[in-house]
Amino acid sequence: MSDKQSIDSPHERRPFQDHGQMDVVTLGAFTLGRGTFEPGWRWSNDVKPIAGTDSCQVHHTGICVSGRMTIKPDAGDEFDIGPGDVIDLDPGHDAWTVGDEACVILDTGVAAYAKPS
Repeated sequence: MSDKQSIDSPHERRPFQDHGQMDVVTLGAFTLGRGTFEPGWRWSNDVKPIAGTDSCQVHHTGICVSGRMTIKPDAGDEFDIGPGDVIDLDPGHDAWTVGDEACVILDTGVAAYAKPS
């Protein structure tokens, strides 16, 4: 069976505490999210109250489409991502938007991301 759905008409929109949202499309076993992380967004402020964990415990895989983000693993050095950067990010991290442009990421690891626990 084949199926399609526009990310511009997502099955689900998960608003962050503030500063953006995750638009989610699920087709069969495949889930894709388009995260819009507005200036001022920080996981520990905008998603931690929703997730209820000390750091993000989601395994993210995706690509940054626009904007910039700094990622700080629980164990390891922080690093920046920008347009065209592909990520495979293990659970256990904080992250925040850098600059005055929204960071947009297409992410396949969002089945449980920013959903109340």
